[in-house]
Amino acid sequence: MEEQAQIIQSFYRHHGRMPSYSEICELFDYKSKNAASKLVQKLSRFGVLSKDQKGRLIPNFNEGAIRLLGLVEAGFPAPVEEQDLDTITLDEWLVKKEEATYILKVKGDSMIDAGIVDGDYVLVERTDKIKPGQIVVAEMDGEWTLKYLREGPIGRYLEAANPEYGKMYPKESLQIEARVISVIRKFD
Repeated sequence: MEEQAQIIQSFYRHHGRMPSYSEICELFDYKSKNAASKLVQKLSRFGVLSKDQKGRLIPNFNEGAIRLLGLVEAGFPAPVEEQDLDTITLDEWLVKKEEATYILKVKGDSMIDAGIVDGDYVLVERTDKIKPGQIVVAEMDGEWTLKYLREGPIGRYLEAANPEYGKMYPKESLQIEARVISVIRKFD
């Protein structure tokens, strides 16, 4: 039962939705929707999933879900009002394409004015939809770096977020690998 629940959860993580009965048949190599229906009933009894009023499957698991309680003022202090607004997972909030997303550890100080410091992690996504002004992971002249992508009169170049570093123009090649989605920093 646990293995079947994990397969359903994996489908949900990958697709952002619960599988249909036909897809359950494919996942478990069932020959009929009746077999899929029996599995759904069993998983419902164990609390893994349930059905809405229209009979659609609803997950009863919150993998990695964290409660969203409200807002906190980063300006002048305001009265505290805690309210349970929702739950969110970092995956559903940040990751659009799981197969194209990965994490890199940052080394160096060239992006400090962008709030990215040595030891941070960046969540990046491979995509062909990269625009000037975005922070990217790029290969320039055979070396990898994390910088802003810029475009000027003589073409694309990279720029640090630290005045100690200058603009970087490629001598031979500039290949953009991914764009930064988020910075992750753990405070101990």
